Amino acid sequence: MTASYHDLKGKTVLVTGGASGIGASLVRAFCAQGATVGFFDIDDSAGEKLCDLIEQELAVRPVYMSLDLRNQDAIPVAIGELATRIGTIDVLVNNAARDDRHSPAQTGPAEWRERLDVNLSHQFFCSRAVAPAMAEQGHGSIINFSSVSYLMGLPDLVGYETAKAGIIGMTRALARDWGRDGIRVNTVIPGCIMTQRQLDLWITPEDEARIQEQQCLKRRLIGEDVAQMVLFLASDVSSACTSQSFIVDGGLV
Repeated sequence: MTASYHDLKGKTVLVTGGASGIGASLVRAFCAQGATVGFFDIDDSAGEKLCDLIEQELAVRPVYMSLDLRNQDAIPVAIGELATRIGTIDVLVNNAARDDRHSPAQTGPAEWRERLDVNLSHQFFCSRAVAPAMAEQGHGSIINFSSVSYLMGLPDLVGYETAKAGIIGMTRALARDWGRDGIRVNTVIPGCIMTQRQLDLWITPEDEARIQEQQCLKRRLIGEDVAQMVLFLASDVSSACTSQSFIVDGGLV
């Protein structure tokens, strides 16, 4: 079931990492609300395929732009270009991340910086790039993405979990700095969402059964479950919500 947020119709939304997984669910959900949507990714094939599918399903086409978010100098340029195509960004969803497994012993200085660039730094620089225009118009919603993995202390994810913990502090700092400009900044913390990547690389049927046993809700969580929370935080119905973290994990933690 999907709620309708009439104020999202016509709003401009940027989703990072939008070509697949949770990101693709976000892009589709905002398009279904009538928003004007652009998204970044590095998987050009998946990005164009998603645009084609949404156009077939909803008769609207999001705008895809190829961008490696590890190149922080390119972020404001890309956002400026996207804004000329879809308008001033009203909603930014910092979704992009990679949870590749790695041990502390395998994580030297270069690998550490890579984990932070892929999972944390771009969220700050994308937020920084959209904030001036949001402040000028007097409103905006920035939705950052963390993960329950840092709350659970899962193994072989030290850089990823450090980044995801840092996002909570960053969210609270930016919400304080930009609140007077009408900009809201919140964090969504997904649980074990059964994207195709997770099922292909990490989660066996036995793993999924164990996860559901640990959850309060005994069902598979999918990208659309996360999208419902993001739509709420993007809409003006959550206008009093900022500097907060919202867990979507079926009661896992």
